[in-house]
Amino acid sequence: MRIKVYGARGSVPAPGPEMNRYGGNTSCVELTLAGGEQIILDAGTGIRTLGLGITASPHVNILLTHLHLDHIQGLMFFPPCFRADADITIWGPASPEASLEDRVARYISAPLSPVEVRELPCDVSFRDTPPSEWQLGSATIRCEAVNHRGPTLGFRITDGDTTVCYIPDHEPALGTVLAETEPEWISGYDLAKDADLLIHDCQYVDDEYPFHVGWGHSAMTDALSFGSRVGARRLLLFHHDPLHADGFLDDLHAAARRRWGELGGDPAVVEMAMEGARSRSAPPPLRRASPRRHKYPPDLPDRSFSGTRAAPFDTRYKHVAEILDGGPGTWAASALNFPVRFG
Repeated sequence: MRIKVYGARGSVPAPGPEMNRYGGNTSCVELTLAGGEQIILDAGTGIRTLGLGITASPHVNILLTHLHLDHIQGLMFFPPCFRADADITIWGPASPEASLEDRVARYISAPLSPVEVRELPCDVSFRDTPPSEWQLGSATIRCEAVNHRGPTLGFRITDGDTTVCYIPDHEPALGTVLAETEPEWISGYDLAKDADLLIHDCQYVDDEYPFHVGWGHSAMTDALSFGSRVGARRLLLFHHDPLHADGFLDDLHAAARRRWGELGGDPAVVEMAMEGARSRSAPPPLRRASPRRHKYPPDLPDRSFSGTRAAPFDTRYKHVAEILDGGPGTWAASALNFPVRFG
């Protein structure tokens, strides 16, 4: 299975020179199966660039986790949608409110769009998808509802001996302590159990999360705790906050690796999703984090955001990096500047 990230940002696109390395496009990941079939995970703004590279007569399968705008915004700009030879199947969460097609059509229609779904020249079909399992090419696709705002799915894709779990918007720690919760009560546990690669929400640092409880996203410690509990072999932290610049994400990456090591895992298996990053093979066997229970939450330095909300862009992120890394003068030395690689 080959994997390429076309968009790793959450909530809203975040263009600008401060975001160049990790990218500003919203959620979109391309999987190429062993048999050559292509699966696209979510249709954020990154899907536009993905579509530009599709030259042959395409048969495309798009798996939508949910219909928040940052996960469907790219559909109207996906080049195969405007090709008569394209065959597109869009899978997404079922809802008692309306069909998947009707809900997507609210976006691809006036006044938000100059064309409507029924006017697209491609052959497009919509599959309302309850929690279920089915075959797609050489892969087995399994989906389950996960804890996020509105109907939301996580996906588990197994192709041969390789399993990728994709849960980009997820708040498994809402109302619970992951380190102390039985597996059957953890959102997404069975879906992600023993995945070779877990692509998971990590929108907030621990210090930001109290301001966003119930919004449907994870703090860094919760993302790592979830990855540890499910025994993921590799962890790709995803859905970066639009305010988190490259330097900040470097520091978050360093802090996450240290925390994973404290959980008993190999720090090298934790990566930050980066636009354009790809994998060409299944990851080799690596030491997982220990399943033993740990203090939750871990102690953090007693610093606040006071005085930083209106600070200049760079100043605010250096301050937050100090919170993550334990004190002034440590954040710059811990920055990691290399692309995501698996295998």
